[in-house]
Amino acid sequence: MSVYILSRLTIHDRAEYEKYENLFEGVFSRFDGKLLSVDEDPMVIAGEWEATRSVVIEFPSKESAFAWMQSDAYAAIAKHRNAGSTLSSILVKSLETD
Repeated sequence: MSVYILSRLTIHDRAEYEKYENLFEGVFSRFDGKLLSVDEDPMVIAGEWEATRSVVIEFPSKESAFAWMQSDAYAAIAKHRNAGSTLSSILVKSLETD
């Protein structure tokens, strides 16, 4: 079952965050994920949205998502994301369509 990681970030140190961005694809491409959206200008349709960036990523399974998130390669670059932004993320399951 596919899963989606929905993240919203507030970037407070663009230079530090760019270190993460520059290394991201090289790490991400080793895993089974698909980057569906990266948006710094989302349209707010309900409530309040304080984040400066939203990201949606798809993985074929929860296991593959965690393989990426818990990999040593990702941990090595995530330190730049953490230093340059604050982040909230959730993992949601897709709907079964059988």
